[in-house]
Amino acid sequence: MVSPKRVFNFSPGPCCLPLEILEQAKEDLISYKGCGMSVMEMSHRNKEFSEIWTNTTNGIKKLLDVPDSHLIFFFQGGATLQFSAIPMNFLGAKKKMNYLTGGHWSEKAKEDAQSLGEVVEAWPNSKPPFTCIPEPKDWVIEKEAAYFHYCSNETIGGLTQFDFPYEALPADMTLVSDMSSEFCSRPINVAKYGLIYAGAQKNAGPAGNTIVIVRKDLIKKENIMKITPAMINYQKILEAPLYMYNTPCCWAVYMSMLYFDYLNKKGMKFIEDMAILKAKMFYDFVDNSQGYYQNIIHPKFRSRMNIPFLVKGGDAACKKFVEEARKFNLLELSGHRSVGGCRASFYNAMPVEGVANLLVFMKKFMQENP
Repeated sequence: MVSPKRVFNFSPGPCCLPLEILEQAKEDLISYKGCGMSVMEMSHRNKEFSEIWTNTTNGIKKLLDVPDSHLIFFFQGGATLQFSAIPMNFLGAKKKMNYLTGGHWSEKAKEDAQSLGEVVEAWPNSKPPFTCIPEPKDWVIEKEAAYFHYCSNETIGGLTQFDFPYEALPADMTLVSDMSSEFCSRPINVAKYGLIYAGAQKNAGPAGNTIVIVRKDLIKKENIMKITPAMINYQKILEAPLYMYNTPCCWAVYMSMLYFDYLNKKGMKFIEDMAILKAKMFYDFVDNSQGYYQNIIHPKFRSRMNIPFLVKGGDAACKKFVEEARKFNLLELSGHRSVGGCRASFYNAMPVEGVANLLVFMKKFMQENP
């Protein structure tokens, strides 16, 4: 088991972070690389922070093999701010947008878009609980829409779309995806996307920093609504020095720089292999528990990052499970308030040891609470 000073944190966000990153941040906290001040104190326009900003961008490019056709922006406001920013920057004269809803966050994105234009629902009859995604042949797609939006991994519901059917869309359709809670956990073909966005606090750093990867040719003044605030106007961001229109969340960007250094040392193959291993360990245990623990997602769409599960005995049993787990340094296992139950998140920094310890506890709990 871990030292009492460090626990296994299964939170869906902010995520757990590698200890070596926290140790490095601790060393730099008072005086970053001997410059005499913390990153939290320095100007975002000075030499040291400009290097941090550039190194963070380069770390993302290297890990995800981002092509030169795409730019990387950093925003505040969480991924939620992009729910409005995307239609405000992309809608233009087309007025229509395609949205595939498969859970809480894609529903939220759709709601914001509906206040700005006409949303065409690719899955018109979608409703919770979301346990699978229909075949692409059954999708409703407006060919003249400005873009097609989907959430690749639903943090709350644990529904993932691993292999997006690009061929289901018109060849010139701009593809947009909220990848927050699976960002940097597996390879993606960035070139297939017009825009990818992700809150860093799920899998790429602390809260306060949102990463947007956008195809440069999509940033057009004629497509940007007049009501678009400067803070989320992609054209204004593009024209700003180093794409910093305003003071960013400097410490969060610095922490993401450390995280991308860490991930690049591991390599994407290792990262994905570990994600597959941890998820398989957990799902195999749940599936062989004779129904004591249950995950209702269709196996094809089961998330590797966020796994909701039910405990025999309902809400009372789930509450007891979470309380008992804390005694074994296993924290943040409650399900989202909107769905209840339990949930375990296995982000990149969660070691295999953490999953193994959780399974030991789950077996113990099952035996003691038949």
